[in-house]
Amino acid sequence: MAKAAAGTDNPATPTAVRIVVAGDRGTGKSSLIVTAATENFPANVPPLLPPTRLPEDFYPERVPITIIDTSSRPEDNSKVAEELKRADAIVLTYACDQPQTLDRLSTFWLPKLRQLEVKVPVIVVGCRLDLRDENQQVSLEQVMSPIMQQFREIETCIECSAFKHIQIPEVFYYAQKAVLHPTGPLFDQETQTLKDQCVRALKRIFILCDHDRDGALSDAELNDFQVKCFNAPLQPSEIVGVKRVVQEKLPEGVNERGLTLTGFLFLHALFIEKGRLETTWTVLRKFGYNNDIRLADELIPSPTKRTPDQSVEMTNEAIDFLRVTFDVFDSDEDGALRPRELDELFSTAPASPFSEFPYTDAAERNAFGGLSLDGFLSQWALMTLLNPASTMENLIYIGYPGDVSSTIRVTRKRRLDRKKQQSERNVFQCFVFGPKRAGKSALLDSFLGRPFSDNYNPNTEERYAVNVVDQPGGLKKTLVLREIPEDGVSKLLSSKEALAACDIAVFVHDSSDELSWTRATQLLVEVASHGEDTGFEVPCLIVAAKDDMDSFPSAIQHSTRVSQDMGTEAPIPISTKLGDLNNLFRKIVSAAEHPHLSIPETEAGRSRKQYHRLINRSLMVVSGEVYIKKARI
Repeated sequence: MAKAAAGTDNPATPTAVRIVVAGDRGTGKSSLIVTAATENFPANVPPLLPPTRLPEDFYPERVPITIIDTSSRPEDNSKVAEELKRADAIVLTYACDQPQTLDRLSTFWLPKLRQLEVKVPVIVVGCRLDLRDENQQVSLEQVMSPIMQQFREIETCIECSAFKHIQIPEVFYYAQKAVLHPTGPLFDQETQTLKDQCVRALKRIFILCDHDRDGALSDAELNDFQVKCFNAPLQPSEIVGVKRVVQEKLPEGVNERGLTLTGFLFLHALFIEKGRLETTWTVLRKFGYNNDIRLADELIPSPTKRTPDQSVEMTNEAIDFLRVTFDVFDSDEDGALRPRELDELFSTAPASPFSEFPYTDAAERNAFGGLSLDGFLSQWALMTLLNPASTMENLIYIGYPGDVSSTIRVTRKRRLDRKKQQSERNVFQCFVFGPKRAGKSALLDSFLGRPFSDNYNPNTEERYAVNVVDQPGGLKKTLVLREIPEDGVSKLLSSKEALAACDIAVFVHDSSDELSWTRATQLLVEVASHGEDTGFEVPCLIVAAKDDMDSFPSAIQHSTRVSQDMGTEAPIPISTKLGDLNNLFRKIVSAAEHPHLSIPETEAGRSRKQYHRLINRSLMVVSGEVYIKKARI
């Protein structure tokens, strides 16, 4: 695949291109490659050429090309498929004097690429142009237009003759250009407009270059932009010419302060329409974008390595930046970011991360769909917990000014927290277990301030809810509830490190249903046993949901026995229907802050501890006797 430059100012630029040539037997594949490499038509060519490398100075871009020939033998189909999957671009050949080979492109080769899920630019090349019957001359555009409409992956079509040296260098130039400067990510051919992701990237670049933040690029800012991207200043007359072109076509593209964002986008659309894609790609790559129009991986720091029972949180610097950002984009100053305001905030990112699972429905919103500051920060806290790299990437997109690696921190190991009998974390993750119909989803909904619903909608997938919990003394902690469907418990616990990320577990049961209680206690034993076996023991609380209904007979006796047997607190009664939550979320955070308490103990775990105590006592006695004997000697 195309390699990106390493250790340069522009890590997103490919430094090598691999082009695979495929097509029916006898369509001129090998002759095309040899003639391009040697500038001589071969009298004889072998059935299959070895990889052919064109020197980096072969084309102005100075990016070396490796051309891969493919076999036409049926027994080599699997090898051909592998080569196609490794391609950066594909040249599909047909013979101009054999119309059936052109038909095979749309009936075999192009569908085959889709079947293999090969998503790279395709250059269709008509070879043996010198052999075509002069009576069958047709327009290339007329022939290829229907095929290109059906297969949008075709970047360019060209006809050539290796024998007469007609347009041979152009074939691989277009293939290389399709890799280095592809049209697809930038421009929608049907609507003739810039694609949304391209607009977002260019908007971010515009804002970065608008140093005085006045919404326009002044002559000086335009010149700085030109020097950064193209290493050459613009002459005053050139700046005047650029602005005149924009103003003639789009008056709002220029104002008294300079080139506006609208004008900046118009210019790039104009470059692309005129085939100057390399101009826009040069700009994008200078600002670190790759072919997917995302920041290159090299520009996003790798999160610090951590053990399974360590988590990642945002630093105060990141939180302060997000507070300021919230205020900037809260244009109506109502204390919440409505959907359009949130869209504007992320308009310089490839997409809003909060529109994707698991963040979409994870935070509390007001009646207008707006996120409060606490809800906004909670979303970021959840993203940092689950995917810290995504947090850093999106902070870069929305304009974090400093070293983005300073925006996250790794917490202390939970095992150490347990020894110190206190957690220093600001974000706690709580796994919510329970049987079906116990009230898990209702609990998460109540945590997000949503009204109770009598309708039962079984949840078969994991779900997150995150919010800020006010603690005594004015402290705020962020709590993440992760609902584990009953059917997903076995899969979760199949991993040794399943509970490593869990700060506290809650077991919900329907207090009016004895079977629900029985299943909840079974889940408690399963989780506690897993913690004992792996060393990732977690504090556990039992929640008696639906307290507005009558408890099942002997509920008190059952709960008392389990609490005594396993060393847990008595079940906490709540009613989401009545809105009586009994300070549950504060209690969850408090238990998580003291990770040495509320840890259940199974019978097997208790026996194991007693066994280890006996062994340790025996060792102490033996070592004491040895010491006494030595003393006597």
